[in-house]
Amino acid sequence: MQPLDWIVLCLTLIGVVWYGVRKGQTSRDLDGYFRSNQNLSWGLVLLGIMGTQASAITFLSAPGQGYTDGMRFVQYYFGIPIAMIVISAVFVPRFRKWNVITAYEYLEHRFDGKTRSLTSFLFFLQRGLSTGISIFAPSLILSSLLGWNIYWTNLFMGGLLIIYTLSGGAKAVAYTQQLQFAIILLSMFLAGFLLVRLMPEQVGFMDALDISGKLGKLNVITDGMKGDAFDWSDNYNIWSGVIGGFFLALSYFGTDQSQVGRFLTGKSIRESRLGLLMNGLVKIPMQFLILLVGALLFSFYAFERAPLIFNQVQQDRIERSAYRDSFQLALLQYDSLLIRKRMVAEQYVAAGGQSSDTASVYIPQLQDLQAGADGVRKKVKRWLNEKVPGGDGSDTNYIFIRFVTDHLPAGLVGLLIAMIFLASWGSIAAAINSLAACTMVDVHQRFASKPAVGEKAYRLSRFYTLGWGIFCIVVAMFTYNLGNSLIEAVNILGSLFYGVILGVFVIAMYMPGIRSASAVFWAMIVGEFIVLGVFFYGYFWPESFKLGFLWLNPVGVIAVVLLAFLFDRKRGQEKTPSVDGVQ
Repeated sequence: MQPLDWIVLCLTLIGVVWYGVRKGQTSRDLDGYFRSNQNLSWGLVLLGIMGTQASAITFLSAPGQGYTDGMRFVQYYFGIPIAMIVISAVFVPRFRKWNVITAYEYLEHRFDGKTRSLTSFLFFLQRGLSTGISIFAPSLILSSLLGWNIYWTNLFMGGLLIIYTLSGGAKAVAYTQQLQFAIILLSMFLAGFLLVRLMPEQVGFMDALDISGKLGKLNVITDGMKGDAFDWSDNYNIWSGVIGGFFLALSYFGTDQSQVGRFLTGKSIRESRLGLLMNGLVKIPMQFLILLVGALLFSFYAFERAPLIFNQVQQDRIERSAYRDSFQLALLQYDSLLIRKRMVAEQYVAAGGQSSDTASVYIPQLQDLQAGADGVRKKVKRWLNEKVPGGDGSDTNYIFIRFVTDHLPAGLVGLLIAMIFLASWGSIAAAINSLAACTMVDVHQRFASKPAVGEKAYRLSRFYTLGWGIFCIVVAMFTYNLGNSLIEAVNILGSLFYGVILGVFVIAMYMPGIRSASAVFWAMIVGEFIVLGVFFYGYFWPESFKLGFLWLNPVGVIAVVLLAFLFDRKRGQEKTPSVDGVQ
């Protein structure tokens, strides 16, 4: 990076942190630290919800996802608007009525303490691991840019995040996310704008879209069919997005404390609902535009030389290995294919592109050359994964940042990197705040001989914030070789737990006939084993029986609901506290 980039980066980060600390003053108690005294407007609630979900992983990995797999990932979000309506209508008034700080307090009112504790434990497990992965994302940037050891980088980034999170609770997070999100959207717009401007003069925006579409990157809607049968293993299609994505969004936004804690800061039920509903309206277009940057990036590299391996560290590693001669041969073959692809792409645009029938002759050539280049990349990535010591062939997470550092002007590089840091800080601060909230409210206050109040509760909450920050740094240390893009890895991890957690809330809110707390408790345990079994043992099943990860969410819900119903009938009725008139 140039000196100007460092100046822009440092000034942006310092300015945002100063703003958040200045605006984040609240009462020094549990309500102030975790719910901002419930005095935020719907706009801040919206930014808190979006900022918590849109981590650095979204802006670092999603363009790479669009580059490699096209835009079909956007279907993952199709269930969100429906989920927002359900949460606004049902979850928000229930949580506000019982005046809860965490979502899991509600479960003790409906069932018992052990059900609340088990649900909190599942939240701790998945959110703690996911937050560790989120810490790894900005560490990845620093490590790649500066050549730092990834483990020391995790410690550095995690330490900054702990300091940032301790500076204030939910209110500091909310106000900081307000400024963060404005910078993030501006940065992504500039990146997309410059992507098109950096292409050859004769290539316009529509030409870029045309080329990416002809090469399969504008696959926004897919039906999931493989031949004459539906492919259940396909992760992203219209059905998995609407159905599986609905259950995932309903659990994430309605039962994950990192999100529940955001909409509980609203000054009224109306403000909380407006924040959620607006999130349902803007989330899909925002994610569409981020993935579109990836599709445009693919078109950009039709006219510019694309790296064979986008992770420079891994390229250096294979060049020092026993495969260096084979890599040089692969590099020559790859460059030859790219030169020919550029010539054909330029001929296609010169001939009139999609508006010309004569230009269509170039499409099969482009597709064949792209397939050849992809084949070379797969071969080299396989060497890295299987043959090179310490190798990692997964470079999806490096595609966007490699473009930023290689092609954008000084100053804007610093701004784009600041954008990724800000997204990371906002989401991780909210996640660590939610983990501390559950630890304080669902564990400490329940099991301590004398529950803490006032200033003492505030200090303990900050102590638990520190503890979870350290835990997440430890998780980040083991994140390097996940294999998936980071955005996919986080969503797979969430899907292993979200369905089971949602199943408990579905029973609590919609099935008053199930009153046995023990039946629900054991249904959760058995249901979680079913979900884990479907996921892990699916690798050994025939291809036609494998399930894409989004389907794990309805599987978890259905398993818990059915098992609880059966266990409840077997055990007989157990008296539980009344909830909303249910005895």
